[in-house]
Amino acid sequence: MSDQAAPVLPHIIAGKAVHSAKCTFRLNTNPGTGDPIASVPMDDVGMAEKAVQAAAAAYPAWSKTPVGDRIQHLFKYKVLLEAHVDELAEIIVQEHGKTTAEAVGSVRRGIDCIEHACGAPILMMGRTLPRIAVSSSFCRTQDDGGVGIDSSVDRLPLGVCVGITPFNFPMMVPLWMWPMAVASGNTFVLKPSERDPSSTIRAIELAHEAGFPEGVLNLVHGGPDVVNHLIKHDDVRAVSFVGSTKAGEYIYSTGCAHAKRVQCMCGAKNFSIIMPDANKEAAIDGVFGSAFGNTGQRCLAGSVVIAVGDAAGWLIPGLVVKAKAVGVGRGCDKNTNMGPLQDQAAKDRVLGYIEAGVSAGADLLLDGRECSMPNAGCFVGPTIFDNTTSNMSIVSEEIFGPVLSIMRAPDLDAAVAEVNKSEYGNMSVMFTDSGHAAHRFETTVNAGMIGINVGVPAPMAAFPFSGWKKSFYGDLHTNGEDGVRFFTKSRVTVRRWI
Repeated sequence: MSDQAAPVLPHIIAGKAVHSAKCTFRLNTNPGTGDPIASVPMDDVGMAEKAVQAAAAAYPAWSKTPVGDRIQHLFKYKVLLEAHVDELAEIIVQEHGKTTAEAVGSVRRGIDCIEHACGAPILMMGRTLPRIAVSSSFCRTQDDGGVGIDSSVDRLPLGVCVGITPFNFPMMVPLWMWPMAVASGNTFVLKPSERDPSSTIRAIELAHEAGFPEGVLNLVHGGPDVVNHLIKHDDVRAVSFVGSTKAGEYIYSTGCAHAKRVQCMCGAKNFSIIMPDANKEAAIDGVFGSAFGNTGQRCLAGSVVIAVGDAAGWLIPGLVVKAKAVGVGRGCDKNTNMGPLQDQAAKDRVLGYIEAGVSAGADLLLDGRECSMPNAGCFVGPTIFDNTTSNMSIVSEEIFGPVLSIMRAPDLDAAVAEVNKSEYGNMSVMFTDSGHAAHRFETTVNAGMIGINVGVPAPMAAFPFSGWKKSFYGDLHTNGEDGVRFFTKSRVTVRRWI
């Protein structure tokens, strides 16, 4: 049963809001206050089936629509989003807990993805090579004087595509997926996180205001039963996922076993290396923002910092002072620098890791459990551990919260060796003024995204989001050229004119 104090959120199928009646519901609360917000349907597999059917029915006409016509809806959609940034940000703050600035920033990064997808006519453009061979050399049937063989490759849509997105960026991450998918001629079913889908629903409503035809873009809520139905469905051709490594491993293996094209952007444990010659202010600001921005709830959070040589002498005091000054509170409050964790389960998990760090013998320099913060809500303050080692869970496992672990290394090679021990490989950054050190770092560290004097090397939409190791499962990443290739298939034509 749904909670009477919280409205039931609708699915959006074939351009219309549709409500579940008989299913299990999840009650979502405001993480800053604990007040009920919405009831989310969790296991209405019938709605998932209707969403796929709607997308499959819309595909033939949409795929035949010229790409220049398809992207006109995206141009209109970008204008609508620009006009509704504040509204969308307010929904995110209430349901996710981000600060207003973080919420606005995440919406604008999503708009960047729409701008990229508007380039689909160029991004999908094929290639040709005239007279790649002479026909008489391999397929001659008569004395044709060696007529030339022309070859070309075109990129075509796949069909119905599915996106499964996480709670930490409910607006931005869906826009990694569906704009490029539909611009390429596919139709789409989006399954947002059940923890904070309200901003996603509003974003899809605006997409239909922009003129997308019925069935091209659909949204369905749910948990594991709905996900399983989508990734095994015969009519689904591709699945894009962002979330935990455990879920990503399952979705990748299951989707591939059912003949889907699958990309899974997964968990992370990201390291920042600070060299003694680094710009002190830039390094402290970079590490701080990377570790505690979005309350540590992002897969590019730099949750481990390795101080090389005597860098610890100025880095650690600077980080502690800066973290102590953080205003922890509701995201909508002007004095808030860091909002709550997304829900009580997230808070409990982070508190468990803090206790695990203490039990393992790490030095707790700043205890987020004792921070000045509201009593109600899911708050944990900035937490800093020193003298941590790679065998501690706070170093080896993804915490997804405002916990920073500090390690020491005598030199760069030793620091890189610590980074490369991790089973994850999403990102790693280095702060230094040495070109030689930066080059050595770039060529030896095992991470798909790296930054030099940049705390969060999040690529713009023109570049792929390129995690390695257990941070990614698949062959083609999201965004950039990889995103176009993921949502299209190639067709080669060989032409011979007699």
